[in-house]
Amino acid sequence: MLPASYKLEKRLLKFVPLKKQIMIYVFKTSVDTPSKLEFASALLDELIPNAIWNFDLEDCDNILRIDSEAEINENILRNEIFDCVELE
Repeated sequence: MLPASYKLEKRLLKFVPLKKQIMIYVFKTSVDTPSKLEFASALLDELIPNAIWNFDLEDCDNILRIDSEAEINENILRNEIFDCVELE
């Protein structure tokens, strides 16, 4: 039995991994200090361990960009230390 992430290409008789869909999320945040950044980093690693994320604190909106296969809801990122709003 093949894993669900593979398909068999009959003509070439080889296994080809299926591409997973990556979603890109962009948030305006209130992360503007090293202590908030440290807290946010730990939180993101805990909540979405398989995602790739980064902050752009040079941007006036302190942008957080997340690349993830999982759906990200801004409500799970809100907390008492920092706030975020998804940009569209």
